[in-house]
Amino acid sequence: MCLLFFSYKTTPGYKLVLAANRDEFLVRPTEPLAFLDTSKTILAGLDVQGGGTWLGITSGLRLGALTNYRAVADNRLGAPSRGEILMDYFTGKKSAQDYIQSLAERGATYNGFNVITGDGEALYYYSNRGPKPCALEPGFYGLCNHLLDTPWPKVKRGKELLRSAMVESDRIDHYQLFSLLEDSWCPPKKQLPDTGIGMEWEQLLSSMFINGETYGTRSSAVITIDAEDRVEFSEKSYCRSLSKDRLSSSVIQHQFNADAF
Repeated sequence: MCLLFFSYKTTPGYKLVLAANRDEFLVRPTEPLAFLDTSKTILAGLDVQGGGTWLGITSGLRLGALTNYRAVADNRLGAPSRGEILMDYFTGKKSAQDYIQSLAERGATYNGFNVITGDGEALYYYSNRGPKPCALEPGFYGLCNHLLDTPWPKVKRGKELLRSAMVESDRIDHYQLFSLLEDSWCPPKKQLPDTGIGMEWEQLLSSMFINGETYGTRSSAVITIDAEDRVEFSEKSYCRSLSKDRLSSSVIQHQFNADAF
């Protein structure tokens, strides 16, 4: 996943509101949102190639979200898949805090990443390209392919577009958030970061919704956890025709109480 915004304990009636886009090469095989285990306790998408996931939730409100940290010069061939990080958390028994602390001890084995973990009690953030893991205070956050709340243009724009719908609303509309996540505005070149991928790619990746010939936004997701621990997880998947200008989409939604797994 490459872009997410989340309102943590700041939206009336909700503990968490999260909206995200997953950007990936179009040929990379992916399975849409589903329960990944036979006991139906892990709800997530599946990266078929790497065997992991980028966003999911389990029984007990164990939530995880992952983005890559974009620094091409630092990437190592043969590093383990970052998608396995969340699967390891979801299938284990450690609390969100204990897991993220243990992850920090081995974080250097992976290429750059950011991870959010939660367990219904607290929310934590860690990047293996940043400072130590930390507990997050209530707030409205944006995360892309750099450290949390780095003011890249798409992060700043996303927070401006989504704030009223995610923070100031007392009724979260998943379809409204999907629509906002499809924003395709691109900033001027002079505002773009230099992450070592060249200006053509920096421009392509500069919008919230990416629609390239070989790379683009594959899906959007919204997760809400209300004050009564009712969970709604929606995923909108995008399918491109031979012309990248023609998009079709489908939505999968799951609703449940946290104790109903």
